[in-house]
Amino acid sequence: MQVNGEQVTLEAPVSVADYLETHGFRAERVAIELDGEIIPREKRAETMLDDQCVMEIVQFVQGG
Repeated sequence: MQVNGEQVTLEAPVSVADYLETHGFRAERVAIELDGEIIPREKRAETMLDDQCVMEIVQFVQGG
């Protein structure tokens, strides 16, 4: 699968929510685009990733 332009190998299918948690992302501070579609926060636990997926993770940061 591809995440933010980099190839990533999944050991097994995993949900978007589990992927984010495993990789240290704070769910409330990211937006997810999966295969060209925005995935709402409430759908992340049921949306599964596999080796063919292309995912973009956009992190929100505070600035000043």
